Amino acid sequence: MEQELVQRWKGKVSTKLKNTTEHQAWPLIKDFFNLHKRFPNLATCYGIHGSNGEPGCIRYCAGFSLPSDGSQEVSWSKERLVAVDDVERCLTYEIVDCNIGFESYESTMRIIGDADGDGDGGCVIEWFFAVDPIEGLGLEDLVGKYRVGLQVMARKMEEEIATSVQRK
Repeated sequence: MEQELVQRWKGKVSTKLKNTTEHQAWPLIKDFFNLHKRFPNLATCYGIHGSNGEPGCIRYCAGFSLPSDGSQEVSWSKERLVAVDDVERCLTYEIVDCNIGFESYESTMRIIGDADGDGDGGCVIEWFFAVDPIEGLGLEDLVGKYRVGLQVMARKMEEEIATSVQRK
């Protein structure tokens, strides 16, 4: 019997933070156990293994709106931080268990300072992912969900940073 080769889905979304430098944004991205503070539709996120921001740590996330097994259960995933590079300001993580239909999922988030060179400061967040095709969802739909999620996340990060700067 021939094995069917499945083409992995790969996607990338990015958004600009106009009033936030890469040095301000990076600690918020690296705060692996507290994604729920910034990511839309994520009711909870907390560490279940290891130290926050250290490779090998695992977080539990629940409540986001991706297809699950069709039941009314909360969507959840357990995600392991694979690598962190403070110089390049990027991190890579993978899903180790979930009920949202993701198989062989790996993702990288990266912060780039003034990437468009327009001199206005700011930074760009890039989010790359690779996953086996997901039943009941198209790649463009998934990319759209990531794009909207990242834009909301960027706004929340800018608000959080602006509030912390005002307090100083």
